[in-house]
Amino acid sequence: MAPKYGFRYGCLLYLSCLLASLVEPAMGSARKLSALVEEQPFPMKYHNGALLKGKVTVNLLWYGSFSAIQRSIIIDFLESFNSRTPPSPSVASWWKTTEKYHGGSSAVVVGKQVLDQRYSLGKVLKTSHLTALASKPNFIGSVTVILTAKDVAVDGFCMSRCGTHGWTRSGKTRSAYLWVGNSETQCPGQCAWPFHQPMYGPQTPPLVAPNGDVGVDGMVINLATLLANTVTNPFNGGYFQGPPTAPLEAVSACTGVFGSGAYPGYPGRLLVDKSSGASYNAQGVNGRRYLVPAMWDPQTSACVTLV
Repeated sequence: MAPKYGFRYGCLLYLSCLLASLVEPAMGSARKLSALVEEQPFPMKYHNGALLKGKVTVNLLWYGSFSAIQRSIIIDFLESFNSRTPPSPSVASWWKTTEKYHGGSSAVVVGKQVLDQRYSLGKVLKTSHLTALASKPNFIGSVTVILTAKDVAVDGFCMSRCGTHGWTRSGKTRSAYLWVGNSETQCPGQCAWPFHQPMYGPQTPPLVAPNGDVGVDGMVINLATLLANTVTNPFNGGYFQGPPTAPLEAVSACTGVFGSGAYPGYPGRLLVDKSSGASYNAQGVNGRRYLVPAMWDPQTSACVTLV
């Protein structure tokens, strides 16, 4: 039986989300560029479906060419989710917001890693290729994270999405997956903002990436977004607002917000490393620093930031 799958386009593309926020009122009050705007609480409905709770094994499929340093940036990020003694503010404290969603904690554990450096399906991928990669037998029952290199084009990449998440089915078992692309050479102004000048909209100076890699630091933002969206809405019956085909989810509801006082074109007040000038808001294992997006808090019904 062929795997069944579902997929969703979240509001991950910075440009499209930014333009929407400039044209339409945001959660009942217009956003202004000339002043800092306090976020107002807004509802997000739980649709009584399954969430991913307890131990969540995440398998990584590296599609294309990634250096060892690039892989270590992302692996360290994932291993920071459950750090026992994290420095503050931390990736672990950011992830703890997911515990406030129905069902308790989601403990992310890095599982298998597969390197597909020969581009087994070519350098131009369709959504069907993503589900085929996620449907490999050894990935069933866990979350598959597909990471595509900077020279891989994916259907909709840079036009309507920077990544996506969905699910596959094998028999009675449903497995969640997500995909994130490296936008370094294709659309960093759209999918790696605020580490690159945006193509359109308010032109603010780009921030210095905390790990010195605009493409991969941008991937971390989108990976954080999609992983939080996946555990809180893995099979289209969890937490989301709006139509299920284009929902606002745990983090995509807070697109463009990284620190307090954020507004369209301005990511908010962040921490800055004195020696490198890099901006960040979370610390991880092995001395890593990252920029993670705001996440919707079900207890306050608002997007919350670490700083």
